[in-house]
Amino acid sequence: MATVVHYLKPPNDLAPLRTALRSDIRLSSSAEGPIPPETEILIAGRPRAADLRACPALRAVVVPWSGIPEETGLLLQEHPHLSLHNLHHNAAPVAELALALLLAASKHLTALDKALRADDWRPRYQPSRALLLQGQTALVLGYGAIGRRVAALCRSLGMTVLAIRRRPDEVDQGPANEVHATEQLASLLPRAKALIVTLPLTPRTSGLIGAAELAALPRNAVLVNVGRAAIIDEEALYEALASGRLLGAGLDVWYRYPREEAERASTPPANFPFSQLDNVVFSPHRAGTTVETESLRLAHLAQLLNAAASGASLPNRVDLQAGY
Repeated sequence: MATVVHYLKPPNDLAPLRTALRSDIRLSSSAEGPIPPETEILIAGRPRAADLRACPALRAVVVPWSGIPEETGLLLQEHPHLSLHNLHHNAAPVAELALALLLAASKHLTALDKALRADDWRPRYQPSRALLLQGQTALVLGYGAIGRRVAALCRSLGMTVLAIRRRPDEVDQGPANEVHATEQLASLLPRAKALIVTLPLTPRTSGLIGAAELAALPRNAVLVNVGRAAIIDEEALYEALASGRLLGAGLDVWYRYPREEAERASTPPANFPFSQLDNVVFSPHRAGTTVETESLRLAHLAQLLNAAASGASLPNRVDLQAGY
């Protein structure tokens, strides 16, 4: 019997996905018509209650990207008979950008680049502010698919890696030297010359890093955030950078975003003047975006659906109470 799958608001080209699916998977999309009532798996980032009611045979919803919209999590909590899943196709691109931000921030590359573009060689002859990462300790806050890749990349630089995970006993140690529970954050921060945030934003992680946590880091530490901005208190982060207590930061996630297309060319990314600081590396929330991202998304989606059709449990099930 075929496994019936419907893709709500699909990409323009579903041919690569169809090619990668098992022959016993019947895939339809909203570009072709309404949701078939026999649909068992619905692929949708932000489904409505009506979408769920349209298919009585539904057993799972797959969000076709990393991270769960708050409204989707709340909706699925009202339908406890359904499981919710997402994709980790962006783990490699995000981890690579985290490493790029770590290197750029620790070496003050943007300030050096700006000076030399203006024909200014003076920084070459001034005392270096660059941090040697080899032999330092990195703390990876969030040890999921992205965090594990970040840990491996940091280990390749000769760093000792500490990792924090909500339930450390549920995973193998992997590339990290040590894996700890979230409750041990305060005791680990003083050991971390680099703090790399790869957590999703949930009620528990919002504001997790505030002034006290930043003050607990060693002086001249480096911070990288590829999770969500609100995990780190904005004012506390700005003050730590402006005062020079933090050596630098690489940020791919921000506190303000354009609300509409007309604002895209003129929206400051924060409520504080981070742009006036020369120790911050800016990235416009593009960590997961590469030339290969869409093909990675469809390949990972095919793996998930093929597993479901084979009778195996769907991978990447989301804990609705935790939010990820």
